[in-house]
Amino acid sequence: MKLAEALAERAAAVRQVEQLRSRVKGSARYQEGDEPPEDAAALLAEAGEVLTRLETLIRRVNLTNATVAVEGVGTLTDALARRDVLRLRHSVLTDAADAAAGRDHHGPGRQLRSELRMLAALPVAGLRAEADAVAKEIRHLDLRIQQANWEADLLD
Repeated sequence: MKLAEALAERAAAVRQVEQLRSRVKGSARYQEGDEPPEDAAALLAEAGEVLTRLETLIRRVNLTNATVAVEGVGTLTDALARRDVLRLRHSVLTDAADAAAGRDHHGPGRQLRSELRMLAALPVAGLRAEADAVAKEIRHLDLRIQQANWEADLLD
């Protein structure tokens, strides 16, 4: 099985656990004289089986991520950490640019010429250019991660 397939299976297992959780909660109590909508104990047992499978998948994915190399970055784990930090950096830069440009200002702007003006403490254009460069790096890194996901076999 390829790593990308295991990731898709992991996501499906997480969704299945969430659905089972919701169904268990809906069937865990019922009014006297009625029948519960579903067998809560059976649903809970099914959730346990899915969680066991999910744990195995997560372990295998983590082992694979720690082993597979991504050109220019290190391992897949390194690449994922780099991508997470780049996403945070992009968010900080765009938030800073928006704040300096007055986009996060709530309420009316300057109404009269006699009111004080608000000035940017940061170079908006420079921040936006830096954020664009970070976004480009994220896109390129994402491509390398996806390529590795489809080329790497899942380890045991």
